Amino acid sequence: MNPPGQELDLHGFRPADLPEVVEEYLRVAVESGWADVRIVHGRGRQVLARSVHALLSRHPDVEGFSLATEAWGGAGATWVRLRPGKKALGPGDACRITPP
Repeated sequence: MNPPGQELDLHGFRPADLPEVVEEYLRVAVESGWADVRIVHGRGRQVLARSVHALLSRHPDVEGFSLATEAWGGAGATWVRLRPGKKALGPGDACRITPP
């Protein structure tokens, strides 16, 4: 199991909100100094997975990504390796992303 916060579960988010949600989450992850995170997008028809992968492929703070192993969600989740952080979060800089 990932430490608290090192996983973003996209169930409940609208596809139109994906760019903003993923960007904010990655910002917080990098600033927190996390080396990798898991994004849960569900299996379904892989529409969310493709959207997430497109965002990750052009994000400057992402070093690489791949679908998770079966033990960690398989095709329903993506592991993301992040580049080293830029700064630590300060007080009050919490990640504020919740489904509508």
